[in-house]
Amino acid sequence: MPLQDLNRLHLQYLFESRVPMAGPDCEAKSIDNNDIVNSLASEGVEFLLSSEGQVPLSSCYEKTICLLFSANWCRPCRMFIPQLVELYNSMKKRGKNLDIIFISFDHDENGFKEHFKNMPWLAIPFDVNLHRRLIDRYHVDRIPSFLPLCSEGIAVEEDLIGFIEDYGAEAFPFTRKRQEELKAIDKIKHQEGNLEELLAHEGRNFVISEEHREVPLLELVGKTIGLYFCAHWSPPCHAFTTRLTEAYNNLLTTKDKSFEIVMISTDRDLKEFNVNISSMPWLAIPYEDRTRHDLCRIFDIKGVPALVLIGPDRKVINMNGRLLISLYGANAFPLEIEVALRNEGDALPHQLKDVKHEHVLKLDMAKAYVCDFCKKQGKFWAFSCDVCDYDLHPNCVQQCQQ
Repeated sequence: MPLQDLNRLHLQYLFESRVPMAGPDCEAKSIDNNDIVNSLASEGVEFLLSSEGQVPLSSCYEKTICLLFSANWCRPCRMFIPQLVELYNSMKKRGKNLDIIFISFDHDENGFKEHFKNMPWLAIPFDVNLHRRLIDRYHVDRIPSFLPLCSEGIAVEEDLIGFIEDYGAEAFPFTRKRQEELKAIDKIKHQEGNLEELLAHEGRNFVISEEHREVPLLELVGKTIGLYFCAHWSPPCHAFTTRLTEAYNNLLTTKDKSFEIVMISTDRDLKEFNVNISSMPWLAIPYEDRTRHDLCRIFDIKGVPALVLIGPDRKVINMNGRLLISLYGANAFPLEIEVALRNEGDALPHQLKDVKHEHVLKLDMAKAYVCDFCKKQGKFWAFSCDVCDYDLHPNCVQQCQQ
């Protein structure tokens, strides 16, 4: 971020949710953690600040030091700080010799003090000119930015903010190798669907009911599980919850009691979560648990509502259970019906050109439609046109091609 663009960027950050560190000049590199101490000393800095007062520069030796570039006026910065505080406190509890030095992008000392009071780590005393030189020295072009300094050649990742937001304390020591390890773990969890690995977290081996009663995860073993990602603030979630509740109650009373749903809340606060769970007859991950965030990442949830179905064999059956329930309700079960439909779809081309239609037709699933060739009603798989209202039965496409 060129310093002359600071005011323009000030406005930009107020409206953006997060600005990643990635950029053409942010290639991975290693930085000696002694460099910051020598640099500060050469600039005449005699001490750092903590919540308890002044701290000598020598306290940084023999530690993993990270630089945090941030500002109180920056909304993404303020949103990121609580996550970083959680990581920092977790590292301290684990006995990790980690410390963070805050370098301010604030316009004045009042803004600096307001921002720093929320931080349990160190800070360089407020000095606009010094901060400007350090920003240039470490090639910081956006905030928040988080740079580990290490004498062992640990790489500085291109998007450490996103990495920390995704993995929290597990991101330490912030290397590309660690990032690859965590992504590999996510892939295994997604593929194998082991409930204890997916749903348990740091000594918690239970989910909770609408009355906040603890239900051991062992009671879910051998069942088909629906992971329901939803939020009270979302109108589409309200509509789908009604449909899902109807199917859930129908299954438990008339068909199959080996089915359970676990809510993965994306609510904004505990109050919303409590209202949400009180309206649902199934189970939930506790709101304060980071597992909620981890599951969204593992299953790549981009919006709510979403329903991921995991079979008794721990394999993911369907990533789009929302469509399945919306189309068929409780009649979607047993899920072998859906498996058969999926296998049928896998055997069909994803798109083709029909000799009787000018546009490319794409494979799609529909609750009901009328085939434009045979004029008969169809359901499930169809070849549809994205440009105009045109649908064909798969067998009719074959006849046309012949």
